[in-house]
Amino acid sequence: MRWFDRIRQIKHILIVVALLIVAASLLVSHKLILDMEREEYQRMEIWADAMRALNRADEHTDLGLVLKVINGNNNIPVIVVDGNGRPLLSRNVKLSNKEKADSVESLMKYAAMWKASGNYVRMATDTKDGKRVKSYSDVCYGNSRMLQRLSLYPYVQLSVVLVFVAVVVFALMAFKRAEQDKVWVGLSKETAHQLGTPISSLMAWTEVLSETYPDSSLIPELGNDVKRLQLIAERFSKIGSAPELQPADIVAVIDNAVEYMSHRKSNHVEMIRYYEKDKIITVLNAALFEWVIENLAKNAMDAIQGHGKITFHVFEERGKVMVDVSDTGKGIPRSKYQSVFTPGYTTKQRGWGLGLSLARRIVEDYHHGKIYVLYSEINKGTTFRIEMPLPGGGKGRA
Repeated sequence: MRWFDRIRQIKHILIVVALLIVAASLLVSHKLILDMEREEYQRMEIWADAMRALNRADEHTDLGLVLKVINGNNNIPVIVVDGNGRPLLSRNVKLSNKEKADSVESLMKYAAMWKASGNYVRMATDTKDGKRVKSYSDVCYGNSRMLQRLSLYPYVQLSVVLVFVAVVVFALMAFKRAEQDKVWVGLSKETAHQLGTPISSLMAWTEVLSETYPDSSLIPELGNDVKRLQLIAERFSKIGSAPELQPADIVAVIDNAVEYMSHRKSNHVEMIRYYEKDKIITVLNAALFEWVIENLAKNAMDAIQGHGKITFHVFEERGKVMVDVSDTGKGIPRSKYQSVFTPGYTTKQRGWGLGLSLARRIVEDYHHGKIYVLYSEINKGTTFRIEMPLPGGGKGRA
């Protein structure tokens, strides 16, 4: 449990560090954008002054310098409008073929949009028509191509970072899963191999004892335990290889597992079976699926402190067979609904945290089903649900 929590803490720290790096990068980019916006505003003020000087030009005005300033703007789109919003002059504004059909209306639309966003410089002018009349026009401007690219840069940068993080996380998860598979397969095969020799010896001794003491009531029980060991070895041998799936009555398979666990429970724990159908045929590996039910029953017994109940409910729904295993134990926090299936997660002092991880592997990887925490409440109980596909989308009833 401590090891698992430490790994989670490290993952959270790495995520926080990555988010801080991204946030710092976005803040720097935002500051650069603000600096460039101020610089472009100052350039537009100078451009407006040049236009004002051109309107008031006389024999003393240096037109060469004025025209140089005006013609020097080659990247900032500009539209000069009068007090009524009518365009008087435009520069560096690219219109689409559709917009060119009504260029005046299009220029008015762009100018109004830029002005609404605060990108304009008011330019006072003098109109001479026999008397001096004070008037003004507005120099409306959009963002330059450089500023537009810089504005998009943080989003591009964020997208690249997210894609990179996603690829790294996916690669790490794939590597971790591959390593886990190797450990699972190696441990399972070795366990099955190590069990093989003593089981064979026990089978032989059982035969000898049954012949020597034919009336003993202990010999059949010993034989049942040997058969149980054979089943366990068979289960371990199937891990890591594609199990053989065959049509079977899932109700009978579950009932066998519950019957076995009922002899190993405390007298304070009651097991209740509720099967809506007497027989439901689906495709599965009986030995491995019994292992899943036994793991869930064992976890339920461990979760019950004192008196309690464990309920096994089997029913059909939406073309699937549902298996609910409920207990009246200590419950699981909502934040741990997914963590309980992670290898190494356990709340027990001597637990390895492999039971539910193995159950998920058997149900989802081998049987293409689904297992998850359906409901849990602290000090009230927990319900695990298994969803198994029915052949033909629901024609599993016999």
